[in-house]
Amino acid sequence: MPNPKRRHSKRRTSTRRAHDFLRKPGLSECPSCHQPKTPHRACPHCGNYKGREVIEVEES
Repeated sequence: MPNPKRRHSKRRTSTRRAHDFLRKPGLSECPSCHQPKTPHRACPHCGNYKGREVIEVEES
């Protein structure tokens, strides 16, 4: 197996890592309570998904 002869420079390493960052999740609006939620997930505020209640949420 060939091994690298020289180490990578700092610029080359940081250029490769330029895409390794966290992105904010895309949010959509819940049709029943109009709170922001992640798409294709049950709403954490009201517990609805596709027009029906999927999980029970305690109101505090």
